[in-house]
Amino acid sequence: MIKNVVFDISNVLAPFRFKEFLAEKGFDGTMIKRIIKASAMTSYWTEYEKGKLTYEEAMNGFISTDPEIADALRDAFASCSGIMGKYDYTESWIDALKEAGYRLYCITNFTPAGFEQCYEHISFVERFDGGVYSFREGVAKPDPEIYKILLERYELKAEECVFIDDTEENVRSAEKLGFKGIVFTGYEDAAARLAEMGK
Repeated sequence: MIKNVVFDISNVLAPFRFKEFLAEKGFDGTMIKRIIKASAMTSYWTEYEKGKLTYEEAMNGFISTDPEIADALRDAFASCSGIMGKYDYTESWIDALKEAGYRLYCITNFTPAGFEQCYEHISFVERFDGGVYSFREGVAKPDPEIYKILLERYELKAEECVFIDDTEENVRSAEKLGFKGIVFTGYEDAAARLAEMGK
């Protein structure tokens, strides 16, 4: 029986607007691709999400990947405000799940700056029963350890949890520990699949 719904946040409950965010800062398509390749596609980003690097250390790592765009990288990440957005369905989905008696949690990969500067867009986490954030734990999805932290900290049974994430690798990692899994492709599909599991 499913008692707990465990969410990823980015692109499930709040959109990660990376390309739009960079476009709003005035970067063209070519530069946006270079910025993403030099930052989010590197191990420095992953280590930053784990809280293992400071902002400056992560930035130096990004710049070392593509030194020619050092100024653009610094401009891009001078502020992360606006990199997260809002979905219309999030609050009502949380309402419905809580009314149905589910306990709600999250396991999410977040950089410290992203969490702090975009908190207004993800403040719904205050309504959750708990959460595990990569930058606080020193570990990130899909490492099995991050799921184990949630189970142990909140004394949950994996078989009583469903994990919803837009990245299949993350869902499969949770399933190996006994979680039910839903690969998120859209709100209506995920809500319908969750309702089926709850029967």
